[in-house]
Amino acid sequence: MKYGIIGAGAMGVRYGVMLQENAGVDVDFIDTWEPNVEKIREQGGVSVARDHANRRIVPVNIYYPEEYKGHPDVWIIFKKQMQLAEELERDNKAGIFHDDQYVFSAMNGMGHFEKIANYFPKANIICGTAMIATRMDGPADVDFMGAEGDEVMHMARYNNEKPDEKTQALFDDFTKAKLGPVFADEWMGMCMSKVVFNAVTNTLCTMFEMQMGQFIEYPGVRKMSRQLFDEAYDACERAGIYLIATRQEQVDSVITVSQDYKYHYPSMYQDFSKGRPTEVDYINGYIAKIGREHDYVCRTHEFVVQEVHMAEMMRKYHQPQTNVADQQNDSKKAGVRV
Repeated sequence: MKYGIIGAGAMGVRYGVMLQENAGVDVDFIDTWEPNVEKIREQGGVSVARDHANRRIVPVNIYYPEEYKGHPDVWIIFKKQMQLAEELERDNKAGIFHDDQYVFSAMNGMGHFEKIANYFPKANIICGTAMIATRMDGPADVDFMGAEGDEVMHMARYNNEKPDEKTQALFDDFTKAKLGPVFADEWMGMCMSKVVFNAVTNTLCTMFEMQMGQFIEYPGVRKMSRQLFDEAYDACERAGIYLIATRQEQVDSVITVSQDYKYHYPSMYQDFSKGRPTEVDYINGYIAKIGREHDYVCRTHEFVVQEVHMAEMMRKYHQPQTNVADQQNDSKKAGVRV
């Protein structure tokens, strides 16, 4: 199959590059961030490293929506939640969406599938989650974090039906691409499992400007994680949403994943440190919303949402530490899993 990536950021580049290099399929990139598009064209591709090592230029086809004339079988969407509605409308006006196309997304947070469903039939939407850490340090400059072969992702159809022929073909290409796909029975519990994980690691690391390895040095991490997880699970259970992992498995995963990616700043902090809005409203805020809708107040999640927004406000007084110094320090550890 042929693929189109909407959003040539950290995760969009990772999926697209791994598909074209490992699965040998055709991939086109659609992006609206002008510095990124122009830098890719100037240098003849995307600058890609893995764990700060073996940086190289990977040639890619990149287009603005209005100049794209291709017809991929599957769109893969990786945009920030706050940008998605505007992006989809621009793409639609450019005429790049077609009735026979499928669409896959494994964006952080929740709320994106409802937006995607405004443009694609429910049966053509494939939901995903990805336990895959990637960072973008500037236009056309991406670093794949973690050893090759450690990638893990889940996928399920938006209509919760069994995989059809095109969904299976997508799964097979993800497998060849070494993205580690696993089918889930239903999409909501699958996606909320990732949301509640991010509501701990991404949010707390952002609030305290920590790498994941620094986060788990604190002896109270398990207790803090359990408090946030218990609220999330209680809210989800009241809503009839059942997550893939148990509460204890989620707590344990905070430790194991943070050990595996100990030098990594989560994507929420990467946005925060660059002065961009965070996705906290689509992560902890989404959990709190589910709770309120089912007569359950997630007090801790509501509190940390306000704290993150307060930290965003405080950037005008205190600049957060950037990833640049940490990248320079970590470059000495090239090849180490982060």
